[in-house]
Amino acid sequence: MTPPPGSTHPAGSADTQAPAEPADTRQVIRPYGDTTGDAMVQVSFTLPVPAGKRAEAAALQLAGKMGLDPASVVHAKPMGPDFTFFIVYGRVGHLIDYASIPVPEGREYPLLGAKEVNLAIRAALGRRLVIVGACIGTDAHTVGIDAILNVKGFAGEKGLEYYREIQVVNMGAQVTVEELVERAKADNADAVLVSQVVTQKNAHLHNTKQMAAAFHAEYPTAVAAGMGRPLLVVGGPRFDTVTPADLGVDRIFGKGTTPAEVASYLVHALLPGEAAQ
Repeated sequence: MTPPPGSTHPAGSADTQAPAEPADTRQVIRPYGDTTGDAMVQVSFTLPVPAGKRAEAAALQLAGKMGLDPASVVHAKPMGPDFTFFIVYGRVGHLIDYASIPVPEGREYPLLGAKEVNLAIRAALGRRLVIVGACIGTDAHTVGIDAILNVKGFAGEKGLEYYREIQVVNMGAQVTVEELVERAKADNADAVLVSQVVTQKNAHLHNTKQMAAAFHAEYPTAVAAGMGRPLLVVGGPRFDTVTPADLGVDRIFGKGTTPAEVASYLVHALLPGEAAQ
């Protein structure tokens, strides 16, 4: 009997070919220091010890326990008599499969220009959208709130004061929660924007939770943001480990947020869907 056409095996013999190995879809990457793939990283930290050789030895021991091998102290600076700030450079043995990291979700609303924002507000409300902004607690750093609200803006974009259909009340720094709630009520604010730059001992999280609790208590019959109470928005550089639900707010914006992103979100969150298209 002749083998069937295309067969490479005699008739009746078993197919001894092993199944094909699955394709390797990994994308293994290492940190880049001086040359590609050298796995070198730079870390900084402060130890509660006076500067000196013993302090540097402690820094190297910590670096070793962090997995840096070899490691070297490239910078050590006294921070007062009892603290030392270090920068350590070393090689890590860890690999990352970049292909396994999911792509983060994108913005769920369109990015609008100032003209589109103004038209949407005018069509939906027939009045100006009122925003009250502040840095609360002991935070005296207005750089964040000013970047969003002040007309000079940030990253080449003008702040919300530039938008004709938005009324901005910038209360500045070190505003108490009580003062913020009182002003928001007095001005019938549609949204409250809070910036928190100071993060020592998680002050930004405590302050935000306190602020959110105060607004929820002040508007006990509110159904949701824009339906009985102002929209609560917080921004700052260290909110990436929490969600809005954790803090009791409606939205969190991180570092690099521009005024247009905030304005577009306000339209998305506060105006009827048709006006935001």
